[in-house]
Amino acid sequence: MYRKILAIVLSVVLAVGILAVMVIRVWDDLADALAYIRLIYLIPACLICLCAWFIRGGRYQSILSRMQVKIPVIFSTACIFISQTVNLIVPARLGDLIRVVLLKHDYDATISRGLSSIVVERVFDIISVAVLGLFSLIFVLNAPSWVLMLLILPLVLGGLFFFVLLITGKVETGNKYIGYILTMLDEMRSASLTPRSAFILGVTSVGIWIFDTAICYLVVLMFSQNIPFQVVLLAVVAGNLVKAVPLTPGGVGTYEFALAVIFELAGTTPAISTLIAVIDHLIKNGITLIGGAASILYLGDWVIPELSDSIRKRLKDES
Repeated sequence: MYRKILAIVLSVVLAVGILAVMVIRVWDDLADALAYIRLIYLIPACLICLCAWFIRGGRYQSILSRMQVKIPVIFSTACIFISQTVNLIVPARLGDLIRVVLLKHDYDATISRGLSSIVVERVFDIISVAVLGLFSLIFVLNAPSWVLMLLILPLVLGGLFFFVLLITGKVETGNKYIGYILTMLDEMRSASLTPRSAFILGVTSVGIWIFDTAICYLVVLMFSQNIPFQVVLLAVVAGNLVKAVPLTPGGVGTYEFALAVIFELAGTTPAISTLIAVIDHLIKNGITLIGGAASILYLGDWVIPELSDSIRKRLKDES
């Protein structure tokens, strides 16, 4: 347990360290950069961010319904809010597993269905982000080669995921552990491989990340910058793919670094690039925390003790 706590502390230190280096590097120019700020764009950015959360909730509800778990969209959105709030506190995306607890408590969903739904959601997220990134590269000249590799890798992994779902369709075994894995694969197949489900998940996933980009674009306008939407899209894509590697809680630090690098390569000054990246993530994380707190109140008093117990058990199991 102590090793896991040390890992959490180190990940937080890493996040703070990255942000500190970014800010210190442009400290002398921050005052001039802040002179460009127009707060009028903050309200629509927050509203779009909130709408994106309910689209996520609708997508998650759709995934679970294909697994015969019927829940209202408010509950599915609350599950995501709470899990992402926990992800902002602890690393390694441990918050995602909180959904399993919530689904089991209120709807008696099996652990396998809870885990399968998370995997399907993540796969569609990663694939849609990579596809949007490749699309943006058509319009962004002289993008660094590492960006292309960053986009191709998720597509390859996503292709392997669907290939595994296809080839394991008729495999049967008496071994209980392999059988459990095959049960999860069957649940994921039901949720994602029919034409209707694939279309719905694909469209909503692309929509979610376009909304995510629109938030960042409004922050760009907040600083009176003329950065093309496709460059903002590429920056957000790169930031979220880097963020998918759970080095820090919620990808704090790594996300901002990736965005700032792309904006600087596009010709934006380092100070403004840093501020855009930091404020964009602050808006998204701020709405996450507010939504997480509201969701805990909505679900009831049992949530916090249950979450604390789940995290504590998780830390002990991985120590």
